[in-house]
Amino acid sequence: MAALSGLAAGVLLLAAVPLAGTAQAATGTVVYASPAGSGSECTITAPCSLDGAQNAVRSANGSMTADITVYLRGGTYHRTSPLALGPQDSGTGGHNVNWVAYPGEVPVLSGGQQVTGFSAYDSSKNIWRASVPVGTQSRELFVNGVRAQRARGPLNPQGFDLSGSSFTTSDPSYASFTDQSRIEVVANREWKHMRCPLKSITATDSGGSSLNVNADCFKNNNSSVPNPGFPFNGSGLPKLDGISWIENAYQLLTQPGQFYLDSDAGYLYYIPRAGENLAGADVQLPTAAELLDLSGTPGHIAPVNDDDPDAVYTGSWTALGDRGSFGDLYGDVHATSTDGDSVSYTFTGTGVQVLTEKHPDGGDIDVYVDGTKTRTVSAASAAGSRRLAQQPLVDVSGLSKGTHTVKLVKAGGSEMLVDGFSVIPDTVQPVHNITFQGVTFAYNTWNQPTTTGYVDNQAGVLWNTATKYPTPTRIPGAVQVHRGNAIAFTRNTFTHLGSTALDLADGTQNSAVTGNIITDTSGGGVSLGEADDYYQTRPELMTTGDTITDNTITYVGQQYQDTIGVWAGYTQNVTIAENDIGYMPYSGISLGWGWGWATHYGTNYAGDNRITGNSLHNVMLLLRDGGPVYLNGGQGNSGSGTNASTTTTSVISGNYLAVASHACCSVYLDEGSSWWDVHDNVMRFIAPSSWVGVQSDGSVHDTTVKSNYSDTSLSENGKGATVEPATVVTDGAWPAPAQAIITAAGPRAQYRPLTGRIDDDDPGISYSGGSWGYSSNRGLGDFNDGIHVATTDGDAAGYTFTGTGIQVLGEKGADQGLVTVYLDGVSQGQVDTHADTRQVQQVVWSTSGLTPGSHTVKVVKSSGAFATLDGFQVTRTVNDDHPSLQYTGSSWQASTGRGFGDHGDDVHAATADGDAVTVTFYGTGIDYLTETNTDQGTVSVSLDGTSQGSRNAYSATRAAQQNLYSAGGLTLGHHTLTLTKAGGGYLLVDRFDIR
Repeated sequence: MAALSGLAAGVLLLAAVPLAGTAQAATGTVVYASPAGSGSECTITAPCSLDGAQNAVRSANGSMTADITVYLRGGTYHRTSPLALGPQDSGTGGHNVNWVAYPGEVPVLSGGQQVTGFSAYDSSKNIWRASVPVGTQSRELFVNGVRAQRARGPLNPQGFDLSGSSFTTSDPSYASFTDQSRIEVVANREWKHMRCPLKSITATDSGGSSLNVNADCFKNNNSSVPNPGFPFNGSGLPKLDGISWIENAYQLLTQPGQFYLDSDAGYLYYIPRAGENLAGADVQLPTAAELLDLSGTPGHIAPVNDDDPDAVYTGSWTALGDRGSFGDLYGDVHATSTDGDSVSYTFTGTGVQVLTEKHPDGGDIDVYVDGTKTRTVSAASAAGSRRLAQQPLVDVSGLSKGTHTVKLVKAGGSEMLVDGFSVIPDTVQPVHNITFQGVTFAYNTWNQPTTTGYVDNQAGVLWNTATKYPTPTRIPGAVQVHRGNAIAFTRNTFTHLGSTALDLADGTQNSAVTGNIITDTSGGGVSLGEADDYYQTRPELMTTGDTITDNTITYVGQQYQDTIGVWAGYTQNVTIAENDIGYMPYSGISLGWGWGWATHYGTNYAGDNRITGNSLHNVMLLLRDGGPVYLNGGQGNSGSGTNASTTTTSVISGNYLAVASHACCSVYLDEGSSWWDVHDNVMRFIAPSSWVGVQSDGSVHDTTVKSNYSDTSLSENGKGATVEPATVVTDGAWPAPAQAIITAAGPRAQYRPLTGRIDDDDPGISYSGGSWGYSSNRGLGDFNDGIHVATTDGDAAGYTFTGTGIQVLGEKGADQGLVTVYLDGVSQGQVDTHADTRQVQQVVWSTSGLTPGSHTVKVVKSSGAFATLDGFQVTRTVNDDHPSLQYTGSSWQASTGRGFGDHGDDVHAATADGDAVTVTFYGTGIDYLTETNTDQGTVSVSLDGTSQGSRNAYSATRAAQQNLYSAGGLTLGHHTLTLTKAGGGYLLVDRFDIR
């Protein structure tokens, strides 16, 4: 290696040891796909399509001796239907099928339709129009990667009264609106988000307008809100009885950034934002519902009621529909007290579970399958024991797929009950051992609310009202996994989506969601598990062993505002850890379901779950009755499942919970939240909310809250939990254990996107003084729509950074005055933040050209009514050994102690063409600084998947820390820079500056 650096004797250029996050070379079979691919060879010189790659995998995975790697070349893979993978596409022999981005490239699975050909339509309103195919359906539009808003009226419009199923107003203009059945009324109420399409708009006798809501949707959202009882929901309220806004009418198209889609006529209307030129803009209209589907068998399994028409009762059975509060499925059972009475149920599948009740007066039941007696089971429980509803006492499995009949005959005891049937339609054959890495999933839509409305229960769990009894359903995912095992999503990007990003459904097990960026979704971030498999006792059908870790999840719920960053239903042995979750309209993490079901009525298999080390901030921005961490229903396995003989407590610890605008509390132990251990969490800037809340209905039990830290003593202590007061901190003086929690929370360094933009809620900012407060959702243009405010002179905010420059961002206004700035303990003088008019995201003070290294800036309020802090813009220096840098290829080596002026006195070097380094960052620009020398050559540069050409690192003499590539003026957001060795002896990496 002397040619590289002229190393002094005894200085070793280390052999490459992969850093955390380093991409490894593929082994085994390698397949190549390209957006333009059509060949059947699937080679790097003749890549195939996605479908061709799938066929190649199927040809090779029957005799796998190593992993199969499918390299996705960069570009956009347009999908009108999802890439569908099943058991036949799975890894075999303990090996995986890995679908990964080709090094240095960005493959995008897109369900978007690019729209071009805009022309001015109404110049007085600056409305532009473009043609789209007649019948095109979508609820989203994105212009240059920025979400547009469906045309809507003002927030909380005045003057509307509810009359029957209509909203009436004295304003006559609504009656002239066109395409009235596509217009929606939207309401946010407490924890619910509701939508209904209109049937029509008619003129009232008094000359106003009557907005007549679709009858079925109004019934489901108002006059007959689904309330099937435990364990599906607790109350069914609130209901749609007012209007938060009116949406999707051409006549409401008034503001820049709004659009209206006339599906029948085939036109898209849009008002450009300032600076947008539609002639060259990238306008994406999502039209595909799903982008990727991984499905095993069976699919979704849900119980049907005892009155199902396929159930035939013989003898003296009685249908009981009002037994009091016993927890019956849909509030009823069939019962008999006569031995010999029977029920037969004919089904198509491989098995069936029959739900009944266990209680002291139960007795024996003879079970027949296809006419043959197979066993006798007992519904009796010990005298004095609690009555347990919806128990899968009869469980028939292992049948050949086809039509079968199970017959139950009463053989003893006082009575026999039948409450429901759950058919297993197919053999259990998961889709398994498949990974996706480095892929972007973008631009899908979900059109169901257009016709049926949005009938909310809670947290993106909706009511399916198309069946006799309302059943829980969920917003689907752009990427869906059904009945998966050992599925992994690592370092992917999910963005600009019209549904939930990722849904791990139907008993998916042992799967991992790691280090992904999830942002800008209409629905939630990640959903895991189900809301209706509580009764399950078969381990192979449970949701268990999954991990959701190190992800950055922001700005979910952009359309459906009751959705969650990470939602988990009934789960076992699941870990949700070290995620950064923020800027949510509702809760950050929601785990559990069933309210007080497991306390009062039945059992579930949930337990041994962990919520640890997460950073949750800026949640509950719009709705109420939630929190950064929201819990619902019992844990502890409740006597069923794989740990039936034990009770396994679930844990919440090491989390940083901050800034929850309308939260009840930072940790919300709602109905039935039992068998939890809540300890060693930090709650910051949550006043006037409580640091903990325990539901008071008595369904919470066996829960301990201890050793937590908070900046408020407020708490809501209900029954059933042992709550130790938090250590209350004032003036930002967190003790060392709390500071360690704050520092460690969120993604680990190798998965945390590097950033130069620091929001005012960043845990690294220290606020001292008692007057600092937080104001969110102001709608004034603050960065991330929130700002910190101090009212007392002397109160300060400090931030320590590693870099070469920093800007202090704040607001200027008539009620503000002087602030004093210190850099590394030295006063930089005072800055006047007074202005006659309000000005947001202003650079209050800045410096540049600092020596690369650690620096501290402090801002102190010195006069005026207020001082504000909106964040910092840092020129951040990142050394070549930072764990988030992804080095791809086998020739990378690390050299330390060279003495040539390297930043940190070290570099990374590659000798093989094609080896690359990738930097993921959040900001507006990046610089690549390295050494130039005679033994170096060309470097290929790619930014966000687009080639930036090459740069030449050759020079006649050695020069350290030279700026070889710079990109600035980028849209503030997530970006990816990749450098690939293309010539010369070496590619060197010394440092990156991110801003």
